[in-house]
Amino acid sequence: MRALGSSIYQRLVIIVPYAWLLIFFLAPFLIVFRISLSTKAMSVPPYDPSFAWSDSFGDWWDKLQAMSFDNYVWLTGDPLYMNAYLQSLQIAGISTLLTLIIAYPIAYGMAQAPRTIRPTLLMLVILPFWTSFLIRVYSWMSILSTTGLLNQLLMALGIIHEPLVILNTNTAVYIGMVYSYLPFMVLPLYSALEKMDGTLIEAAQDLGCTPIGAFWRVTFPLSIPGVVAGCMLVFIPAVGEFVIPDLLGGSETLMIGKVLWTEFYSNTDWPLASAVATILLLVLVVPIVFFQHFQAKADEKGR
Repeated sequence: MRALGSSIYQRLVIIVPYAWLLIFFLAPFLIVFRISLSTKAMSVPPYDPSFAWSDSFGDWWDKLQAMSFDNYVWLTGDPLYMNAYLQSLQIAGISTLLTLIIAYPIAYGMAQAPRTIRPTLLMLVILPFWTSFLIRVYSWMSILSTTGLLNQLLMALGIIHEPLVILNTNTAVYIGMVYSYLPFMVLPLYSALEKMDGTLIEAAQDLGCTPIGAFWRVTFPLSIPGVVAGCMLVFIPAVGEFVIPDLLGGSETLMIGKVLWTEFYSNTDWPLASAVATILLLVLVVPIVFFQHFQAKADEKGR
């Protein structure tokens, strides 16, 4: 009985995450993919479904053979969507790199701090989450405007003589991205650096390594799992970000999140918007698969 109970428990542990993915990932994806194969219509909801869940198997097979991929063909023929994808990847990539450059010294300092104050430092990193994300982005609008706090401070210090135009530019988007996603980079980096054995650095220095050499030969390689995890946590949501480019970006900031919102709510073209979302999801699967492959290799080395 004990062995049977243990076997059931192990199966439940495996089934629960798969059930979670099935309900909250695969099922919504199939719904969106079904809408992407439909046609726009003046109805509620505003599309004519290619097939209904209540159809018989024979009806499904006939309708599957008659499915139209016109929405996907349209995406490949209109440069607007390709430019939106490419610019989203560019902005997300640069934002991830900037976030990593800023977050690594913070995480390293936290890991080297006395153990008594580490919980306080960790709380300070998490503290921005206590405020609404939308309110924090709106606050950056007032900070970065021509009459905002940043321009007033720079002019008061005599660094500039006329206000800088930062709001409604890609620079403002980068600032908003880095600020908003910084904790997602700091936390996995801190987790990796905090577990590192400090005697390895001492051994490297005893063997003739300079402090900088010991960092690049010992510290950074051991923190790569945290670097990869942090980059994935920042890059993946940044690609589909909507609020930050909409509030802080200008007309030249074209990201796929804004395109999705326009197609859904302004143009009410749900099938085309669903096709855009489906392709975006498939694009984001690539870094997820890469991360899983990297994690599997790291686990094998750990054994």
